[in-house]
Amino acid sequence: MLDPVPAARPATGLAVRCTRALLSPWSRFSLLVAVLLAAAATTLLLDPQRLLARGWPAQLSGGATAVLLFGLAYGVSTVAFVPRPLLNLAAGALFGSQAGLAAALAGTVLGAGISFGLGRVLGQDALRTLLRGRWLKAADGQLSRHGFRSMLALRLFPGVPFAAANYCAAVSRMGYPPFLVATGLGSIPNTAAYVVAGSEASSPTSPAFLAAMGFIVLTGVGAAVVAWRKRHRLAAD
Repeated sequence: MLDPVPAARPATGLAVRCTRALLSPWSRFSLLVAVLLAAAATTLLLDPQRLLARGWPAQLSGGATAVLLFGLAYGVSTVAFVPRPLLNLAAGALFGSQAGLAAALAGTVLGAGISFGLGRVLGQDALRTLLRGRWLKAADGQLSRHGFRSMLALRLFPGVPFAAANYCAAVSRMGYPPFLVATGLGSIPNTAAYVVAGSEASSPTSPAFLAAMGFIVLTGVGAAVVAWRKRHRLAAD
């Protein structure tokens, strides 16, 4: 009589254990930290904002191809923590108000989408376990329940750093489409002001430049007032 074939045993080898360890939430979060540190180091070494503003090839100073390439470079640069105001000023200086605004907005949405994707895939599972503080829980609840309007408000009032808003939204339960739409719409006013200021930088006394700078100052003051009121309201709760 033939001996019965033994039942297959679950795989418990070294390869399986290594795979589980590499795919664990904290391993993915470590990868996210490594990616962000590499991006920050690249920014410090290469100074891409100077390259975009001054080292842009002369043959790519106009046309749809140049605008598209600048938008792609803009998006990657925001992931690497290059300040958006500098990129917006460069967009206006290189392409003028209309084309510069199109390139800057495209780059803004692209960079936000990349950051959101990285944070959602690599960091959400690990970071959600750390949401114990009152402020963190309040921010998570607001973004999870009222994601679109909350992100729209964050983009309209430039009090929260661009990268911080991206990763806070990624850790929350906010959906991808509302995040991108709110980012695109909410970024228009402030981005337009910086782009116009960049395009009119050679004429600092022109009405367009003065209006743009006035808008930037007013929104900055408004964001500071809103943040101060929110802080005291949370402290009182």
